[in-house]
Amino acid sequence: MNKVLAILRLTRIEHSIMLVIAVLAAEMLAGGPPGAMTLALSLITPIFVSMGSFALNDYYDIEVDRLNKKNKRPLVNGSLTLRQAKYTAAASFAIGVVASAPIGAYAFAIAFVFAALAAVYARTLKEVLIVGNTYVALSMVIPFIYGNYVVASALAPSIIPVCAMVFLSGMGREIHGTIRDYKGDVKVRNALTLPKAIGLGPAAWVALVLYLAAIAVSAYLFVSVPPFEGSLTYGAMVLVSDVLLLYVSFGHIVFKSDSFYDGARNLSLAAMALAILSILLVSLVRI
Repeated sequence: MNKVLAILRLTRIEHSIMLVIAVLAAEMLAGGPPGAMTLALSLITPIFVSMGSFALNDYYDIEVDRLNKKNKRPLVNGSLTLRQAKYTAAASFAIGVVASAPIGAYAFAIAFVFAALAAVYARTLKEVLIVGNTYVALSMVIPFIYGNYVVASALAPSIIPVCAMVFLSGMGREIHGTIRDYKGDVKVRNALTLPKAIGLGPAAWVALVLYLAAIAVSAYLFVSVPPFEGSLTYGAMVLVSDVLLLYVSFGHIVFKSDSFYDGARNLSLAAMALAILSILLVSLVRI
């Protein structure tokens, strides 16, 4: 049981839950739920590709995580070995990609490409200025595109602004992550992150601008894009999400402490989860 819990921590299962919500929302927005078997396969893919991504990321980041004192991570505290993390990543990627094959060519191509990119990201992409951050932000967007193509052959109009909102907030969150991990990124990997390139303070301002842009898109959805237009469910939930993201953004500029950074990581994740859940709820009402 302890090993199972350690694997769930290694693979950040909470992120997989968010991706499942995103895929479901996209399927509803793009045309309605698929058949039971296709629905099940379409949810297995994001769960396991995400699990593989996080397992492989921690495999390569173990020295950085040790320096940044991330003692809750299974590889740092010894709950799992590097060998176990590597096998977990390989098995997760295999399950996720194979599950997508019966759905169709689009779904399989999306799953395969992002599984491959996850491996490249963990090994090299995260070292490249902005490119690594962009990949992670896109990995938050791709479940919506994937879910759309599970049930349709063209991108639904409402999916595009949703993807823009998620991408912008994902980029902001990623930059905050490079601020939080600055010490390990520089000392162990010598990674060219945005904080290293322009400084911690300016990087925090860039993240704020990205979050403000995401909030602007969320407002645009409420004002102009069906089925979000005028929806009290969406409006109330996304308002709470936006306020939380503003607090996290300004906090990175004002507080600049490890204790704040740790709490802000979970708070920003909760805010994004709330926004994605609001999209699902509105799409269900639409159907």
